[in-house]
Amino acid sequence: MPRNRRILSLWFPRLAAERAMRLGCGVIDGPFAVVATTGSRQTLASLNTEAEAQGLFAGQALRDALACCPGLATQPADPVAEVGFLERIARWAGKFTPLVALDTPDALMLDISGCAHLFGGEEGLATTLRDNCAALGLSARIGLADTPGAAWALARFAGRAPRAWHSGDRIRQEARATRSRAQARPNRPAPVDTTAPPAIAPPGQMRSALARLPVEALRLPPDAVAGLTRLGIRHIGDLAGLPRASVARRFGRDVVLRLDQALGVTPEPIGPLPPETRFAVRLTLPDPIGLDADIMAAIDRLLPALCGKLARHGRGARQIRLEFHRTDRTRQNIAIGLARAMRAPDNIRPLILLKLTELDAGFGIDMIRLMASATEPLHDHQHAGHAEARAAVSQRLSGKTALNDLISRLGARIGLEAITRLHPADSHIPEKTATVMGAAWSAPAPDWPLPPTPRPLVLFAPEIVMAPETSDLPLTFRWRRRNFTVAGTTGPERIAPEWWLNDPAWRSGIRDYWQVATSEGPRLWLFRAHGGLMSGGWFCHGVFD
Repeated sequence: MPRNRRILSLWFPRLAAERAMRLGCGVIDGPFAVVATTGSRQTLASLNTEAEAQGLFAGQALRDALACCPGLATQPADPVAEVGFLERIARWAGKFTPLVALDTPDALMLDISGCAHLFGGEEGLATTLRDNCAALGLSARIGLADTPGAAWALARFAGRAPRAWHSGDRIRQEARATRSRAQARPNRPAPVDTTAPPAIAPPGQMRSALARLPVEALRLPPDAVAGLTRLGIRHIGDLAGLPRASVARRFGRDVVLRLDQALGVTPEPIGPLPPETRFAVRLTLPDPIGLDADIMAAIDRLLPALCGKLARHGRGARQIRLEFHRTDRTRQNIAIGLARAMRAPDNIRPLILLKLTELDAGFGIDMIRLMASATEPLHDHQHAGHAEARAAVSQRLSGKTALNDLISRLGARIGLEAITRLHPADSHIPEKTATVMGAAWSAPAPDWPLPPTPRPLVLFAPEIVMAPETSDLPLTFRWRRRNFTVAGTTGPERIAPEWWLNDPAWRSGIRDYWQVATSEGPRLWLFRAHGGLMSGGWFCHGVFD
């Protein structure tokens, strides 16, 4: 292993709690903890400083914590979101070194070989990194050594009070058999001091730097730590002086492997995060431009390059963003939403042309950046025969692709959020048979279930009809200040309200619906409410034509 390799471990002991506080729980003033659930057992996974000041600690049962601190505020753990948050921190840490790796669930590994002199040396880099984390509201501890294992150990255990262990060999007053069966039980750990200076091991001195740290600093499983502690091997220095073969025979090869990795005898590579793929292209112009024809000519050079990059990664753009940098050092942005994932220049170009009317070139544009700010997987389809080809042709002729293009064009004018479509809903209540959905983010409904009887073309809120209070449909009635005479009827159709919902519009009880043809022309949809929490009567609910 090269002697000049230097690894920095950046540990966030309160990552989950501080993430939750940043995302909406910051108004909580007092003890707060994130709770993890394992089977039927709930334990504290991460705590803020106020909770630790109350004597609570990670790994404590939730019921014990609430008994000690009744005012504890909690939130369920979200491991997926926490890893995503850690990835975003790793992207941010790339300003210190290009080699940043995740050490899930709450730490990062940074290979700072050759980078420390840019920040005033190793101590200056570690101090700057810790201060930047504090400015972001993140508590952090830092360990720096030649190996990832040593840096991990220093970040978590350097400068901390040793954890007390109650094991079988310390129970003096009990029988030998009882002592042999006793299990190592750790006491309550001391709170983490995130204000401590970074722990830095001098190059080539891993053995002396780790000698006084506990054996659990070697990333060993709990049963191995308990077995070593029971034999009185509590520090790494005690373990390093034992024969490797005897240790491997009794405690497994993993103990020896972790020790050799920490001391640098066995190499331990770290895998940095892959670079984030950005679908963006730009064109720097030798002279400023301002005419629409010149701008479109520049965009015509950028679009094929962007679409080619999308095709190579199997993606399609759902949102296009244009950045126009002007000569006065100002910038104007144009965002275009797409109803479906696209990567064909011929489909995207007309949408850009529609939005160019919003552009103010000012004194001229000297740089244009085109990017796909939102993408989706989009794969090419290979037709296996005539049947698939015929299906593709019928899809184009049926207008499905044309409908998406139309939605994109309308969205460029009024916004995609303003374009909606109806989907069938699972309800027999007339006004609940359809759900309004965004047209750009939903597919057309394949089939609409037919109602038991035809429904009116226009449906509105029930309006009072002046008619006698009878169970039979009256021959004449008054609605909207007009008198109507019944010429023909179809019905009744009884519809009952959903008993498990308290809908204010249905407090008048069960309804009997009639299709009524009037002598005056309109065909109406009348119903008689039988009465319930509200009085009943005759109402008009819609018009057929």
